[in-house]
Amino acid sequence: MSASSAPARKALVIGGSLGGLFAANLLLRSGWDVHVYERVADDLESRGAGVVTHPELMEVLTAAGVDVADGIGVEVRERITLARDGTREDSRPLPQTLTAWGRLYQVLRRAFPSERYHNDKQLVSFEQDAQGVRVVFSDGKVERGDLLVAADGLRSTVRKVLLPQAMPQYAGYVAWRGLVEEASLSPRTLEELFPFFAFGLPPREQMIAYPVAGHGNSVAPGKRRYNFVWYRPADQATTLREMLTDASGKTWPDGIPPPLIRPEILAAARQAAQDVLAPQFAEVVEKTDNLFFQPIFDLESERLAFGRVALLGDAAFVARPHCGMGVTKAGSDAAMLVRALDSHADVADALKAYERSRREAGSFIVHHARALGAYMQAQLSTPTERAMAERYRSTEAVMRETAVPPLRPQGTVPAG
Repeated sequence: MSASSAPARKALVIGGSLGGLFAANLLLRSGWDVHVYERVADDLESRGAGVVTHPELMEVLTAAGVDVADGIGVEVRERITLARDGTREDSRPLPQTLTAWGRLYQVLRRAFPSERYHNDKQLVSFEQDAQGVRVVFSDGKVERGDLLVAADGLRSTVRKVLLPQAMPQYAGYVAWRGLVEEASLSPRTLEELFPFFAFGLPPREQMIAYPVAGHGNSVAPGKRRYNFVWYRPADQATTLREMLTDASGKTWPDGIPPPLIRPEILAAARQAAQDVLAPQFAEVVEKTDNLFFQPIFDLESERLAFGRVALLGDAAFVARPHCGMGVTKAGSDAAMLVRALDSHADVADALKAYERSRREAGSFIVHHARALGAYMQAQLSTPTERAMAERYRSTEAVMRETAVPPLRPQGTVPAG
């Protein structure tokens, strides 16, 4: 059989969120026979909140078959910081495009053939040998391929098997999140807050907010939404545990489902917004129907390649959200993985090259995000943490380095 008539190599992608879709689309366009297996039975489009885009992300989207000119998000030109009384404390010009997780999922999902995307597929086990990989799902289905891409997120099933010691570490604070309809905001908030990437910096807290597309991904004035992330310290053994306990008394250590957050916890958060945030931010929190919180974790994997198995996106590294690089990093991981596979005939050799190019970059982003968020931790236990807390306490430093790509470490190969 000639090389041109040889069957395409087969890739099994575990996880159908953004990282998995980046990998699947890029592998498909590189000639692979690709299938995605997502454990959730329902469509994921309604999940997630705001996403900050970067040039690197736009490049990967284009390579994945997405027309980035087709209404990806909302453009902002300036960053501002509001004081407690609602006056402008600082400002900084910085053009950016802000989008929504659901919008990115939609365009990546649309670019991938639906018959190759399989919902309700919970991975049970996997094995590999010189001939390929074999995976088993909870419904008894068995699949075989040449490559297994683990894009199954923070609590990756694949990573738990390969690197059981690599556990997510709680950062010492939580993020309250939500989306509010533009049309529901007061004239003052629309004028003084909505057009901007805005910050609020109460002591040891941080509010970040910016406009994103509305329902149906509309960016028409009056139809958009305002997205916010509000970081607050929460001691793991006391405050956080109480917040993660539902009305039945069950505690959800990895994060409580939003519908199970107790009403008194939500009421306390809305009151705290009135007490510590600028009035414009407090209004946004008050008018958000879907208010919820997430504990902040970070994670580092010392290895990304295991024979024919590769860790990608949040399965490999999870950085605190301050860099705004989570989605971009997942896309760059996928791009570098495909580049390595294109350059090496042997899958294992390709994955080793992928690991060399992405492990340093992932670790660097994790450590930079830790530094950005140090002053919000419930405890500051090391001299380094205390030094970083002082460095990133000012409005100028926060506006300059939050949600922008950090400078690359020496020797890191950019993804394309």
